[in-house]
Amino acid sequence: MKLNDQISKTRKEKGFTQEELADLANISTRTIQRIESGESIPRSFTIKAIAKALELPYETLLTKGIPLPIQPTGNTIHFLKMLNLSSFSYILVPWVHFLVPYFILKRQKNLNEAITACCRKIIRQQVSWTIALHLLMLFTVVLNYMQVTVFNNFHTISYLWPVFVMYFLNAGIIIYNGMLIQRKYQPVDCQLLTGE
Repeated sequence: MKLNDQISKTRKEKGFTQEELADLANISTRTIQRIESGESIPRSFTIKAIAKALELPYETLLTKGIPLPIQPTGNTIHFLKMLNLSSFSYILVPWVHFLVPYFILKRQKNLNEAITACCRKIIRQQVSWTIALHLLMLFTVVLNYMQVTVFNNFHTISYLWPVFVMYFLNAGIIIYNGMLIQRKYQPVDCQLLTGE
């Protein structure tokens, strides 16, 4: 049984609401909600506080097949930031730039599930950006073709406008992800890129 399911099950067996458990464990209700929904991987001190509030030995949670979450180290956080920054390779190779963070992720070993999921999300965003850029360029071609052939209007849209818009949009996405990484890995529970 997963940690979040075990906590939720035990809380209900004890007859506690999420608010009551949060008060007993001296943590926020939102943290309990995130842990039980699986959005958050709690740190060991949070698990200990919850175990104490539920009157369970901390070791009991570990012996029931619930793995202790691996907390991100400074090196792991640095890796995540560098993977995110590697997405800026779109400036040089916009059609296959997502391969850069992909290969960086493939070479890295021993990442926990939350970090790996975050890395995959960054790569998926870059693949989506590449597809959107190509669709926008195709739309510009079709629009210019219709302007000239159907409407006999020779005022066409420059192909640089969609490229500039998409380039600035992707820079904003990368910077936003970097800010989320920085904010989410403070000394509180890790809830990376949930957008909250």
